[in-house]
Amino acid sequence: MRQDAPDPGLYDFRPWRNRHPIRWPDGKSVAVWVSPNIEFYELDPPANPHRKAWSRPHPDIVGYGHRDYGNRVGHFRLADIMARHGFPGSVSLSVAMCQHHPEIVAHANALGWEFFSHGIYNTRYSYGMDEAQERAIIEDAIRTIEAATGQRIKGWLAPALTHTPRTLDLIAEYGLTYTCDLYHDDQPAPVHVRNGRLISLPYSLEVNDHYGFFVYNMGPRDYAETLIRQFERLAEEGQTSGTVMCIPLHAYLIGQPHRIGAFASVLRHIAADGRAWITRSGDIAEHFLAQDYAAVAAEAARYRAGSRP
Repeated sequence: MRQDAPDPGLYDFRPWRNRHPIRWPDGKSVAVWVSPNIEFYELDPPANPHRKAWSRPHPDIVGYGHRDYGNRVGHFRLADIMARHGFPGSVSLSVAMCQHHPEIVAHANALGWEFFSHGIYNTRYSYGMDEAQERAIIEDAIRTIEAATGQRIKGWLAPALTHTPRTLDLIAEYGLTYTCDLYHDDQPAPVHVRNGRLISLPYSLEVNDHYGFFVYNMGPRDYAETLIRQFERLAEEGQTSGTVMCIPLHAYLIGQPHRIGAFASVLRHIAADGRAWITRSGDIAEHFLAQDYAAVAAEAARYRAGSRP
């Protein structure tokens, strides 16, 4: 292990046991939010020297068409299933969708879904940006989404999960309150930024459908069973201190005809269980900021000072 690489200090260490107890509304033990990634992938994007947009030489007709299925078909299939079981969406939005496919943005907005930014395109990355460029992207996201939906965004998921060292400081400066880019916990937690208050809201790579189908090679039933096991554990542990379960989805994957039925069984299971606060990302963030942020930040400060509960 390298001893000369300092901890970047993004957040504080707090062990799971003996934490400040988080309480969700109505005595629920786990806050469950579903995050459809509504994205636009360019057929032939400009090259970024740090990362290729497509694994194949581009223009990648195959990759583009596969992802475009989500916008043409999969989104509507997924939205219907979510509405049927009472799950609102919290949309990780490629902001360019507001110009390319405004009908989809309007459809999700009419359903009462929340929007947060996932960059402009999922084929353009933050790597190598200077501060002026990054500020321009954040400003464009705030302005464009508000014009299209009437919502001022509260959250951020970096485009294709790419960052600069200043990303978290900048989104807090612009008034955003949560980031989905830290995968270190099952509860919200304060993030250290220069100005403002920013929290990490638990997102997930482990139960993200992209990882489930592309990385772990799960079948639809395997993925559904994984989601149910995730829910059951978090609901049980959340009886002591409330947990968060995020289900990140991509309509071109979960919205396929052979997968959507198994996923519907997951929503049916969670909705019938009774322990879930089924809600949106911004609602979780607002509740935590109002009810628990101060106590958790004070607890973290005690750990930094070497004091233990």
